[in-house]
Amino acid sequence: MIELVRRDFVVDVPLQDAWNRLSLVEDWPSWAEHIKAVRLTPAGPLTERSEGAFRLAGGVRSTFRMEVYDAPRRWQWVGRFLTVQVHYDHRFEPADSEHTRLIWTVEAEGPGARTLGRIFGAIYNRNLNKAVPNLQAEMRSTPGPDA
Repeated sequence: MIELVRRDFVVDVPLQDAWNRLSLVEDWPSWAEHIKAVRLTPAGPLTERSEGAFRLAGGVRSTFRMEVYDAPRRWQWVGRFLTVQVHYDHRFEPADSEHTRLIWTVEAEGPGARTLGRIFGAIYNRNLNKAVPNLQAEMRSTPGPDA
């Protein structure tokens, strides 16, 4: 597998709150402007059986299914970009009692992983450059789902 993207950043909420809020994937368009809509099955918070689709800016659609689920520490889902299988890993670590370190990686495998994967990674990275600060600000200013 080829690593395309790696982001390591901190949000100003405890680990369980970060997990609870990010597991509500249908709410992601509030901070990730490139995501226009999310369809998740089953609806609600992520589970080990979750699968779904993102409708992205420009009308692009991206589907995924859960491949690793270890609440509240990690989930990884997998989807396709043309001929490339893409793995999206989301790790949650306590930075301290009030902050959570998020480590997100995107890896690719399959025919075209080195070429198409690099193009996909560049686009994904550009979207994260905008989305991560929005997520951090939203978590600082909005009470969590349990508040």
